[in-house]
Amino acid sequence: MKTAEDARGARSEGPREIGLCLLCGLPAAGKSTLARALSHRLRQERGWAVGVVTYDDVMPDAFLEEASARPLVSTEGAGPRPLSWKETKGLPLNAGLHLVWEPSQWKLLRQELLKYLEYFLMAVINGCQMSVPPNRTAALWEDFISCLKDQDLISSAALDTQSCYLLTKIAVSRPLFLILDDNFYYQSMRYEVYQLARKYSLGFCQLFLDCSLETCLQRNGQRCRPLPTETIHLMARKIEKPNPGKNAWEHNSLTIQSTPCSSEASLKLTDLLLTALENPVKYIEDNVEQKESDRIICSTNVLHQADQTLRRIVSQTMKEAKDEQVLPFNLKLLAEELNKLKAEFLEDLRHGNKKYLCSQQTIHISDVISFFHYKKDNIVQKYFSKPH
Repeated sequence: MKTAEDARGARSEGPREIGLCLLCGLPAAGKSTLARALSHRLRQERGWAVGVVTYDDVMPDAFLEEASARPLVSTEGAGPRPLSWKETKGLPLNAGLHLVWEPSQWKLLRQELLKYLEYFLMAVINGCQMSVPPNRTAALWEDFISCLKDQDLISSAALDTQSCYLLTKIAVSRPLFLILDDNFYYQSMRYEVYQLARKYSLGFCQLFLDCSLETCLQRNGQRCRPLPTETIHLMARKIEKPNPGKNAWEHNSLTIQSTPCSSEASLKLTDLLLTALENPVKYIEDNVEQKESDRIICSTNVLHQADQTLRRIVSQTMKEAKDEQVLPFNLKLLAEELNKLKAEFLEDLRHGNKKYLCSQQTIHISDVISFFHYKKDNIVQKYFSKPH
């Protein structure tokens, strides 16, 4: 695949206007409804080519059929049970809910989908056929291809070789906007898309749907497959909203209320998209030394946070064990096991998450803590039965 330098050369003959728009917000905030309405309006009023990629529609089958992660279970109530995809969609691990999941798998699937988007974008930029990734999750790829076909962006008839797909005339001859519809729970998820826009000098913008928790819960309850209310409560407490003041790369962001768009909001939204198309993110050659320096600083900060937090967890667990009147000899064994686990987690963090978080490129402290809670609870069960 070509890089941004090649892409700029290809576009010199006929510059293409391509933008990526992220729709983010709580479950049931109205993202998918807005995405459909926005797609229709941009096609009708602007004549643009538009592709809406709704993660809920593309990801589930691939996850359920082919993902090799351990299944999510809940230890609350009567006992362990599998959780459906809809119940776990976009939900980070959290000790309060006692969820069990290999955290890397969900992120790996998201990154794989982003790679598929890159393959499509490179075909559009170069005006050529879309090649098929050599390593792919079959169900995820098929759902992604169906998504593009349904929106008339690639031809319904694949070539005989099945190794590439033809783009439609619409996809290669008009301004193109890809609307990515997901919770985009953490800013790190959004930053991965921004990096793609920067790599190929594309337009980039974010639209956050600000919807009250009460409204989201009410709408969620009317769905055929509603999420657990505790999931939405958790996300409302922890979702990281776009913050242009803190992150310069989020400057092209807009927050709107999750109600039928007023004419003023509609104009602001159109301005957001036009601004993104007319001001693509500038491609900057990677500074290897700076990236390594940033990585070390980031890793050091995460390591420090993890060390402090895991110490508190171990201390709190030992206090709870004493309150449960665990025998002194067993208290000693429990302390030894918990401290050994803490040391292993910190050592794993120092060496790039090769054991517990499977070499995640983006380390988030909540993943470390949540998976530590899971491993800790397995140890605790040997000494006292009360769940924590």
